[in-house]
Amino acid sequence: MSALDLTALILFLAVWLAYEPLLKAASRGKGHINTDMTVIRGAWMRNMAVRENRFMDGQLLGHALNSASFFASSNLILIAAAAGALFGGEQTFRSASSLLVIKTSSRLLFEGQIALVLVALARGLLDFIWSIRQMNYCIAAVGAAPDSQDPAFEAAYGEAASRLINPALSSFNAGVRGYYFSLAAAAWLFGPWAFIAATLGAVALLLSRQRKSKAAGAIADIRRLLEDQAKG
Repeated sequence: MSALDLTALILFLAVWLAYEPLLKAASRGKGHINTDMTVIRGAWMRNMAVRENRFMDGQLLGHALNSASFFASSNLILIAAAAGALFGGEQTFRSASSLLVIKTSSRLLFEGQIALVLVALARGLLDFIWSIRQMNYCIAAVGAAPDSQDPAFEAAYGEAASRLINPALSSFNAGVRGYYFSLAAAAWLFGPWAFIAATLGAVALLLSRQRKSKAAGAIADIRRLLEDQAKG
């Protein structure tokens, strides 16, 4: 492995491992999708607690659960493909290295490149699995919500349910981010400069969508309307 390959790998690992903690630190205020969505989901659960008919809440959670299951299944297929290339032996290495666009100097480097993609996908899969489990817990909480006429009880129940759904969907978001970093890891096959560019590009794209996208603006407006209504 060349010094440039090693530098690109260290950059990727540093960005990949530090992205989520840094995002949490940077998004404590308003204007970030992740932070604003925690407020919106909290309002959803508080409204769920006071509704007589919670059929819609169950349907929405079921849709979120199906989405997480779909991504987890897709992740498994990609992991199987990456594992097949990783353990394909000398024939796979020769086939890949014969392509002009693939920049790999040895079988060891090639296997390291594929292994990095595999690890990134595996981490995303674990996030999806944990998200699915937490969503199942949240469905149980919605189903167990009693018909109560006590406002204090309903407020406390909604708050507790929001502390359950927010980590569940945060794990789902982390699993989706795994695809971005897996694509960046796959760029290593095209050389260290492509790897560096893909890593920085993935982070820039994620951050811009968190704060600068049209969705971020709309979500920030919804949060503001909900908070204004709660104050009024």
